[in-house]
Amino acid sequence: MAYYRAVPHTDAAAASTPERIGVLLVNLGTPDSPTYWAVLRYLREFLSDRRVINTSRLIWLPLLYGLILPLRPLRTMRKYRKIWLQEGSPLALYSARLAAKTGLALQAVFGDQVRVAVGMTYGNPSIAHALESLSGQNVKKLLVLPLYPQYCSSTTGSVFDCTSRTLQGWRWLPETRFVNDYYHDAGYIDALSSRILEHWAEVGERSHLLFSYHGIPAAFVAEGDPYQAQAEATTRLVVSRLGLAPDQWSHCYQSRFGSVVWLQPYTMDTLKVLAERGVRKLSVVSPSFAVDCLETLEEVAIEYSDFFQALGGDRLTLVPALNDDDRHAQVLAKIAENHLHGWGALKK
Repeated sequence: MAYYRAVPHTDAAAASTPERIGVLLVNLGTPDSPTYWAVLRYLREFLSDRRVINTSRLIWLPLLYGLILPLRPLRTMRKYRKIWLQEGSPLALYSARLAAKTGLALQAVFGDQVRVAVGMTYGNPSIAHALESLSGQNVKKLLVLPLYPQYCSSTTGSVFDCTSRTLQGWRWLPETRFVNDYYHDAGYIDALSSRILEHWAEVGERSHLLFSYHGIPAAFVAEGDPYQAQAEATTRLVVSRLGLAPDQWSHCYQSRFGSVVWLQPYTMDTLKVLAERGVRKLSVVSPSFAVDCLETLEEVAIEYSDFFQALGGDRLTLVPALNDDDRHAQVLAKIAENHLHGWGALKK
């Protein structure tokens, strides 16, 4: 016989409050600090996910524990220290602020009927912690909204897995809905396009626009993952919105890991091609990241900038992610609102 732990829904405090709908925003995660052991714990959890690394465990685990985990945290720790804020991890800080603003936007529409929490697939605050927080507020229906505009099995899929594992331990399950993607949402495209225009205004001129998405193994797409198609669709929509000519933008994929073939063209290769073409100024936008993180603040803004200048380029600048911008919160609130309308208990 299977035994399940009691869930906070049964607490007297929760039972005495009105039934609510919970919106769970989920991001990838971050180490708790830019230290060796914190980064090791984070990488161990991240790189143990079968959706992230689907190599046979007999091959991968000895490699992970024997070579990668002892050494990789040293390099990754140094990278995190370059971008760490006084308040903590940029990803954690922006995600928390974004969730708070999204909650206020939804409460402006639905009042106290909706509560918002943020959780991380890896690290803190965990998805389990966020779900328990919502259950303590008598949430009876749950909308899960991963902060990934484009669906990918190794990110969005992992959110589903982690949420499901947590709920498997609950005796009573909330009615649950899951948002797969929002890569072509009109509000998202408008907000992203406006961010690019604002960046150009801040630097004082337009420059070649490089769309650099987080990469995934090409085999994932061959097996049915829609990520590449959705990334390309986002690029086309933004290019159309900005009215860019074909020679004014490029599309590529960054953050390659390991020796397998990933989605191409690779960002590093694209930088070389653009430099050879005579492009001297670049603006890089990374639409796969809802908030700025290691991959944007260090990989793009520092590593790629240095690399491009070494190739003869004058300047490479990062278009900031939407982060905790009010428009971003409104976009997510509207997406959530559209999914919540089918739940009749909500009253506007």
